[in-house]
Amino acid sequence: MTSRRTRKIDPAAYDALTEALARIYWYKPDLARFLRIRASEHPELVSGLDFTNYKIVFAGQFVERLRVGEDRYQDLTLSLMLEISQMESFPTLKRQPEAEKLLTQARDAVADLKTWTERFRGLLEERAAVEEQQAQQVEREKHRRGFTQRLSELKEEFLRLWVDTDRQGAGRAFEAFLFSLFELFDMQPRLGFDLEFQQIDGSITFDTDDYILEAKWLKGAVEAGPLMLFNDKVRRKGKNALGLFISVNGFSSGARSAFHEGTAFLTVDGTDLFYVLDDRVRLDELLMRKKRHANDTGDCYFPAQLMLDD
Repeated sequence: MTSRRTRKIDPAAYDALTEALARIYWYKPDLARFLRIRASEHPELVSGLDFTNYKIVFAGQFVERLRVGEDRYQDLTLSLMLEISQMESFPTLKRQPEAEKLLTQARDAVADLKTWTERFRGLLEERAAVEEQQAQQVEREKHRRGFTQRLSELKEEFLRLWVDTDRQGAGRAFEAFLFSLFELFDMQPRLGFDLEFQQIDGSITFDTDDYILEAKWLKGAVEAGPLMLFNDKVRRKGKNALGLFISVNGFSSGARSAFHEGTAFLTVDGTDLFYVLDDRVRLDELLMRKKRHANDTGDCYFPAQLMLDD
């Protein structure tokens, strides 16, 4: 990953890193293995290094490559500095005849490096913040892919129901469809299918409000009568009650006119649903616009198409 930072690492810090690398391991293969593993995403950093040479020599060559390519390798450099500055145990040094001297040199080198990591705390915090943002973005993309896939599946289900000749069976399936759609948008649906009236009753919760819900999929548009009954039902629930009436085949002009200047409910038709399922309009944003329109004008009808025309 290429660093986007403009702040540079002090050259003396690179020297401290070289010294620490040369001191923390006794055996050359151990240090070589450490460098190869840490540079696994950038093999060019260890390519051609003579690991049979003195540790201070090939450690210096490795660090010099980090320094020259700082714009690209700053993240790796900071990771190395932070990791080494936190080392407290040096097993390969303990087994040597001059262990006490070697351990003192290693601890001093690590302590010196640690003073630089403290000075670079801002860079380290910036690095951590960038990594956190990247992780959150990956998670958002993962969630978005799952969300989009589920929305696409619901769109296919909606289109299947549209051509289903078994309307009673389609009505029951429409209940399950609406439940899944509201659940996808975290609206806590509580629905039930009324066979006698071929309608879905229940409620959803959105934006701290509870909505009384009624949904119909009739052969034609819903007329004013059912809306009047629903409006009275919502008003009986109290002054702050809200309603949501879904009619896949829309509402007659007379029905819309009856609730053009005063309404206790919002309306959703099949075109609205299709725009949501086609991911052109989000359901939560659509309901917010419908509610704002109803509050401002008293009109129950606000088509999703108007959001696309804004």
